[in-house]
Amino acid sequence: MFSRKEIIDILNDDSKNDWLFSYADKIRKENVGNDVHLRGLIEFSNICKNSCKYCGLRKENTTIERYRIEKDEILEIAKNAVTMGYRTIVLQSGEDAFYSTDKMIEIIKGIKEFDVALTLSIGERSFEDYKAFRQAGADRYLIRIETTDRKLYEKMHPDMDFDNRIRCLEDLKKLGYEVGTGCLVGLPNQTIESLADDILFFKEIEADMVGIGPFIPHPQTPLKDKDKGSFTLALKVMALTRIMLPDINIPATTAMETLNPNGRIIALQSGANVVMPNVTSTQYRAKYEIYPNKICINDKPEKCRGCIGAKIESIGRKVATNYGFSHNKE
Repeated sequence: MFSRKEIIDILNDDSKNDWLFSYADKIRKENVGNDVHLRGLIEFSNICKNSCKYCGLRKENTTIERYRIEKDEILEIAKNAVTMGYRTIVLQSGEDAFYSTDKMIEIIKGIKEFDVALTLSIGERSFEDYKAFRQAGADRYLIRIETTDRKLYEKMHPDMDFDNRIRCLEDLKKLGYEVGTGCLVGLPNQTIESLADDILFFKEIEADMVGIGPFIPHPQTPLKDKDKGSFTLALKVMALTRIMLPDINIPATTAMETLNPNGRIIALQSGANVVMPNVTSTQYRAKYEIYPNKICINDKPEKCRGCIGAKIESIGRKVATNYGFSHNKE
């Protein structure tokens, strides 16, 4: 374990990168093994009420073609993913009020009939909603903090409340979810010190999953002219997170591969143990544009499954066959 000062020093010093990535990989192997857990990602709505300055789904973006997928089609996509061997389904959307509590309960119960673990990533809801989703069968909930720097958070998230974001994480923990969070690396005016605080925050809340990706500017956002985040720095934050939280699940994020053609494999060799291939129908994929130039938007789900499986095997790892619950809960 490292102190805050040590984390800051490592993030500032690129001379030890090879050691850092190798050490994180060793910690990963010792604590969660060589299995790579695949999560089938369904992006079921790109409609969002929020105005996050970095996100292409922000409500002010009028150039995007919006969509919603109805329950029956969501269940069909999930069933197809299960036939491909996925043991976890991830339901992700913008913050879209169309999907009421009752609608979400129906979808959750329908997916759970396929004998899979289920992760929700649908934003900020009330304690009562989270409780209802948990009782319906949801196992995990992903809600990224993006930055623990309060001033930066407020600047990046107009009309949102930092304390409410924290409240959501606390509520989810109380309700027995596996809780996922994470951060963006390279946001304008973000400091190395705040990235160190992000890592310590993940440790403090005992997160079960942490997703880390580089900031990629979207042309239809206020940050369109800002510099993109560093792949190497994002990888270092991820590796340090593995060292500080040895037995959690850490995805090799798609954004990593958007910046580096081998990004997900490099991440898997630097502490990650999860990949989240997109199983959404190709007609929707390009429309879920959180950031530009996302990989694989025209590939059919079957191709993505075969491709990532081959990549995983090429580095001597294997695709897991269990549900992939957090190591301390399985």
